[in-house]
Amino acid sequence: MAEHPGKAGGLRVLLIGHLDTVQEGAGLEFVRDGPVARGAGTQDIKGGDVILLTALRALKEAGALGDLHVTVILTGDEESVGEPIAVSRRELIEAGRRSDVALAFEGGERDTAVVARRGASTWSLEVTGKQAHSSGVFSQSAGYGAIFEAARILDELRRTLAGEQYLTFNPGAIVGGTEGGFDPRTATGRAAGKDNIIASHATVRGDLRFLSEEQKERARTRTRQLAARNLPGTSAEISFQDEYPAMSPTPGNLRLLAVYDAASQALGYGKVEAFDPGKRGAGDISFVAPFVDGLDGLGALGSGSHSPREEVRLDSLAMQAERTALLLYRLSRQPHPAP
Repeated sequence: MAEHPGKAGGLRVLLIGHLDTVQEGAGLEFVRDGPVARGAGTQDIKGGDVILLTALRALKEAGALGDLHVTVILTGDEESVGEPIAVSRRELIEAGRRSDVALAFEGGERDTAVVARRGASTWSLEVTGKQAHSSGVFSQSAGYGAIFEAARILDELRRTLAGEQYLTFNPGAIVGGTEGGFDPRTATGRAAGKDNIIASHATVRGDLRFLSEEQKERARTRTRQLAARNLPGTSAEISFQDEYPAMSPTPGNLRLLAVYDAASQALGYGKVEAFDPGKRGAGDISFVAPFVDGLDGLGALGSGSHSPREEVRLDSLAMQAERTALLLYRLSRQPHPAP
């Protein structure tokens, strides 16, 4: 975390990157091949960190950095957020609350920037049934069992939630039988049962992604209602845990995009439009998005992110740094609303 104090009343800017990578190990070191560099984290997000620092250097050399109060935060665990999040993201959230604008440097595109990212929430479905001989399944006394009830809930959720724009509801793991369970710390499950015994337990784990808090709450309400209409002899309970809040496409974010687009065109790099939020996961900017205008996807161009094939286009670094520097310069000279 680093801070540069600007003039009194100047624009307060938060710049966000991270230092960790997804892939590690032999053969993933930095290797340059002409205009391309390969290696772990080259695009996600070392290239973005370079762009962030280069833009600040350009502003300083132009004598324009003194008009900005700049806070830079490079987190160390973006790919595996430490818990509790209220602790691991405390400094980032506090910096966002005292800023007017937040910019993040995840991998970018020449003609798009990110004004919205979907939030993420995990969920756990716990289902119980009556353990009995399988010959009595579907009867009033034995009921339908935990696995049939889990399947009913999942299928009704699929038919109810599928198709809503920007909303996804995914079961990632399921275990069921007469014994066993799921360990969320290791993301592993264990189950035991017999062909002729009605299952007494089932556990399903998954995630919910959404573009706004309203969309999240509507989906959770429908999910709880469906989980409560149980088959005979069964009961079910679904619980949710917040992970990343949504970065909704607010008017403030769209205003930033308009300034960035104008800067790009002034530099001769062409128009910049909003990236489809349905194609973007959650990121560090999500934690400050509920209370500060923001723009993401300002990082390096490349491919193979989150894989051993990751690479970055080195010729994109100057373009992205120039566009960021001019964006900040123009913002510093505009009236800015109270946070």
